[in-house]
Amino acid sequence: MNRLGGSGVEVSALSFGAAAIGNLYTEVGEAQAHEAVDAAWQRGIRYFDTAPHYGLGLSERRLGAALRDHPRDRYTLSTKVGRRLEPSDGGDDLAAGFAVPATHRRVWDFSADGIRRTLESSLERLGLDRVDVVYLHDPDEHAEQAFREGYPALEKLRSEGVVGAIGTGMNQAEMLTRFVRDTDVDAVLCAGRYTLLDQSALTTLLPAAHERGISVVIGGAFNSGLLANPRPGATYNYTAAPSELVDRALRLKSVADRHGTTLRAAALAFCAAHPAVASVLVGARSAHEVRDCAHQFAARVPAGFWQDLRAEGLLPTEAPVPAEVPKEPS
Repeated sequence: MNRLGGSGVEVSALSFGAAAIGNLYTEVGEAQAHEAVDAAWQRGIRYFDTAPHYGLGLSERRLGAALRDHPRDRYTLSTKVGRRLEPSDGGDDLAAGFAVPATHRRVWDFSADGIRRTLESSLERLGLDRVDVVYLHDPDEHAEQAFREGYPALEKLRSEGVVGAIGTGMNQAEMLTRFVRDTDVDAVLCAGRYTLLDQSALTTLLPAAHERGISVVIGGAFNSGLLANPRPGATYNYTAAPSELVDRALRLKSVADRHGTTLRAAALAFCAAHPAVASVLVGARSAHEVRDCAHQFAARVPAGFWQDLRAEGLLPTEAPVPAEVPKEPS
């Protein structure tokens, strides 16, 4: 287990992202969602992440129901604030990527009152009396309110002992770096910006976090699927992958094949190798996907693979790579 920054909150090196069990892209049944969480537990995963945004609360309800079978002091749970749910007239939530009836709508709200109201609603859906970590969720277009009102509200929740750790989760590195430098967050969740296809977090975010002792949780290790199964039509950053990135991913896979490993194993190992990274968050919609991710995470990736990536210009020399040893979720 790894500690988040200076907090007492610990996370497993491999963690479970619950967006997929909120019907991201495709519908997932109740039993399948429960089985995915159970498989994560069986493989040693003890950190679970969700958000009201994921399936308009469906992810939180399903994750809370599945975790009810396990002792509360044996796992770490995070959710997010900044997108408050309000009742809606209905429709489908397909525009946001979630295949669910739109009984609610999302309202951007990083106010102190909105933060507390959102967290209270999340606890109701989860069926829990506390969460361990709360992240501000994608404040890209709401920076002023997030820094002026949202972050101080989280800091107060932490000081009151309502949550153990606080942070911000985003799909960019620049604003996360500002949070690392200008606030007292315990962790940041960086999705898709530190992968085998995109190392933009390597320039400022990861060095700044490491220097300040702030933990980084890496999400989107597969860049929405392209690094899991590179092919024309694959998804990258929640949309269709550009042809040049498909070609690059196929080159990466070719090197992995040559060294008798998989691109999935290499993608996870790369994310985990940086000393600022406390956990790698993987999204899974089934027990099979969870078991595969855990297997890939524990796999040995030969040192020659990393050497060839650098020789072929597929990986910057300054990016740290893992030692040639097996890993286990812990």
